[in-house]
Amino acid sequence: MSDITTFPFDKVQLHKIKDYKFGQDWPVVYMIENGQEIYIGETGNAYVRSSQHYDNPERSKLSQIHLITDEEYNKSATLDIEAWLIEYISADGIFNLQNGNSGLRNHNYYDREKYKAKFELIWQKLKEKALVKNELIQIKNSDIFKYSPYKSLTEDQVLVAENLYKNIVTGSQKISIINGQPGTGKTILAIYLIKYLKEKVETKNLKVGLVIPMTSLRRTLKKVFSKISGLNSNLVIGPNDVTKQKYDLLIVDEAHRLKRRINITNYRSFDKTNKLFGLNNNGTELDWILRSSKQQIFFYDKNQSVRPTDISHEKVAQLDAVHYDLVSQLRITAGEQYINFIDDLFDLRSVKHYDFPNYDFKIYDNIHNMVSDIKQRDKELRLCRVVAGYAWPWITKNNREGFDIEIDGLKLVWNKTTQDWVNSPNAINEVGCIHTVQGYDLNYVAVIIGPELSYDEVNNKLVIDIKKYMDINGKRSITSIEELQRYIINIYKTLLTRGINGTYIYIVDKKLAKYFKSRLKS
Repeated sequence: MSDITTFPFDKVQLHKIKDYKFGQDWPVVYMIENGQEIYIGETGNAYVRSSQHYDNPERSKLSQIHLITDEEYNKSATLDIEAWLIEYISADGIFNLQNGNSGLRNHNYYDREKYKAKFELIWQKLKEKALVKNELIQIKNSDIFKYSPYKSLTEDQVLVAENLYKNIVTGSQKISIINGQPGTGKTILAIYLIKYLKEKVETKNLKVGLVIPMTSLRRTLKKVFSKISGLNSNLVIGPNDVTKQKYDLLIVDEAHRLKRRINITNYRSFDKTNKLFGLNNNGTELDWILRSSKQQIFFYDKNQSVRPTDISHEKVAQLDAVHYDLVSQLRITAGEQYINFIDDLFDLRSVKHYDFPNYDFKIYDNIHNMVSDIKQRDKELRLCRVVAGYAWPWITKNNREGFDIEIDGLKLVWNKTTQDWVNSPNAINEVGCIHTVQGYDLNYVAVIIGPELSYDEVNNKLVIDIKKYMDINGKRSITSIEELQRYIINIYKTLLTRGINGTYIYIVDKKLAKYFKSRLKS
């Protein structure tokens, strides 16, 4: 069970941390604050690390240190919880964050869902101590969270960021183009990079601008930047603003929305700007950016060019640029409203978004039909799988004969391998669990919600039956029914957001199935 213990952040009293049972030689997460500013970190030795922080002038003005501890913590878990705290507290609004935004990585590890459950309980304890003020769901839906520079990056985002930074410092490449489909984190990386550049000694004095062609997004990001320590709204500009001064670097998000002189609303103003840059009427906003800056980074997706006004792909293709690709999908095709819908279902909130015309979402009464459909999708698209909550014993683990799961006469077996199961030859004829699909995106996923989770219609609450939850390792380490319930719910949330193109669901508990279906339009 996670706990929060507070100590004075005073050199004379740091020995109290040394004497604390988790004060040395144990992974912990810590928060040092003074009511206005905060620093968040993780360490394997709280006493030594807090002593080091006290020698830092920025940290020494802080007054309290809160150690977040748990007997089950490991290095991966504390790195994750540290990253989540930084991400959410930066958007919560109580504290100004002293942290930089480098080093936050999006990684997977065993039992990650359990630690997500622990984090949610930690957040409630932080609320009780008045160290945070908003619910997680409120923060998650806020613009400052969605566009925060404190995001854990995917591996391909990290690689691109490292290469871009090297190019900027050395001046080895004038133009960089980052290609990526919707959901690959182009905007996140652009904002991350601005913050990172403003923190590093080598680049903090560069004249940098983030060009946002769309007015509504530009306004939103100006508001976000005004609330983040080290940034300000003047860093976010429109294409016309580049005429006002010379820049060392311009980063352009949604570069496919830069305009050319076709179907625009103000030809006179456009022509005036072209003349200012010594261009004829064939000049474009892309040309303005090239002429007003020494280096440029364009985040670009040719398939999102939707109007004749948008810059042509041919024009972009002519640039002497180095290209990078973002490929990791950060959201499914139904977008954020589907993620919110799943959260609302399991958190028993009123469902606002319940119709996904471009996403194949179905709840089945007949499991035979669901399995048949997912196998058909696999024939068409590949990488479609059946997964389930851990509510049936793994009989075939030691005995390859027989079956593990039986529902309405349909007999199924758990995954035969734990190594890269989704790509194994017979995976479509097996059932995966959270430990074999975590970190994978599937074209379609069919989720069996087991009998360990049910619904209390009278009290409008989800109920777990611990006897029907078969993950012995998961149960063994959990000390409260509340924590186990949150763990199980997070597993199902994860399973239900694996499918890029569609999600199929079969629910064993009839009352829970009725509740789910009552929240859908059809």
